[in-house]
Amino acid sequence: NRGGHQVTLQIRSVIDKVLIVFCWVCCLAACAPGEQTFIRVASGPAGGYWYPLGAKQAEIFQREIPGISASSGPGGGVGNLRDVANGEAEVGYTYAYSAHSAYVGEAPFTENHTNLRHFASLYPAAYHVAVPESSAIETYYDLAGRNLSPGKLTDSGYTVFQVVMNKYDLPLESISANGGTIHHVSYTDSVALMKDGHIDAHFAMSGLPQAFFLDLEFRPGIRFLPIEDNVLAEIIAENPGYISISISNDHYQSVESPVTTLGSMTTLVVNQNMPDDLVYSMAKALWDSHGELVAVADAWKQARLDQALLGAAIPVHPGALKYYQEHGVTAPSY
Repeated sequence: NRGGHQVTLQIRSVIDKVLIVFCWVCCLAACAPGEQTFIRVASGPAGGYWYPLGAKQAEIFQREIPGISASSGPGGGVGNLRDVANGEAEVGYTYAYSAHSAYVGEAPFTENHTNLRHFASLYPAAYHVAVPESSAIETYYDLAGRNLSPGKLTDSGYTVFQVVMNKYDLPLESISANGGTIHHVSYTDSVALMKDGHIDAHFAMSGLPQAFFLDLEFRPGIRFLPIEDNVLAEIIAENPGYISISISNDHYQSVESPVTTLGSMTTLVVNQNMPDDLVYSMAKALWDSHGELVAVADAWKQARLDQALLGAAIPVHPGALKYYQEHGVTAPSY
């Protein structure tokens, strides 16, 4: 029995040593240089520019940065900010005004997300408010009691819709109270609804020109509503992420004279905790692949390295800042 007990102890000793070696191997594998780092790009809804651009950027990051595994998924400008702040995505598409709102914790955000950092300004976007060409709607005031499609609740454009409508004394509850309806559907569904005559106005913050508005311009024909100068000035004073911009014949052939509206820079944000060297490599990969992204969306033609910090309304990530400084891009004061 004693001999058997000793054999048992020896076997246990061997097993313990094997387990120790196994644990060390696992630790070394976890710390090995070839460890995969995951980058998730939160883009936009189907039918817009962000969705295909996000997919292409994920492909570029994975191809150009060693040890990276990247993916892209649909999202919205508001939801993407929450996802990046909460660590559910590493890169998020949004607009400068939404990034500022998230950083300081103003509506539609209920807390300040001070861990968000600016990664890149891409191209300007304009707030489009399209009505059928034959419609009697001429101003925002005519939208009371109408059937409106301002985007999904997590879309940045829906935030603009709320801001602008309040400035015109048209709170959302007044729409339904006057017999209207607000449809929270995708851009693609909004186009279908307008073509079928089920909505009176389609709202979206998007690049210029935007494919789905070009589609509506062809059929049934559309007009864009302007925002008065005093309303623009008041909104811009409240949020530095907004700018004044014009929709013109350069963007849509049916526009006879420029339509002044709210604008903002399309922006990529990252979390402050992302390693500086990784964000530096991401910036390099992004701007070195400019031609590939132009092939995905014409709007990317307006994205310029020398304007990568234009309109930044939150602090810039140090890794991105290092890359931009090396290329002579001036950092904004914040």
